[in-house]
Amino acid sequence: MRALLLALTLVLSTPAIADETTGKILAFDRVANVIVLDDKTIWPLADTTEISPDLVAGDMVKIDYVGGGDAGVASITSILRVEG
Repeated sequence: MRALLLALTLVLSTPAIADETTGKILAFDRVANVIVLDDKTIWPLADTTEISPDLVAGDMVKIDYVGGGDAGVASITSILRVEG
């Protein structure tokens, strides 16, 4: 029983992993707070997401996010314009 509890505690206490991706903006819906990249991935934005000002379709961006394991993306930290 103790081994099971220890294993469960270790699994639940595993930290979320920060990650990043880059891509070209296909669409940016400021009303719905959603960015769609050219690979058709949809990135919902929170009010706390740091966003480069004046992003438009065609801009190359780097998205920093925290992975949520099987749930996908836990949160998007920032979306910044990059050269590319």
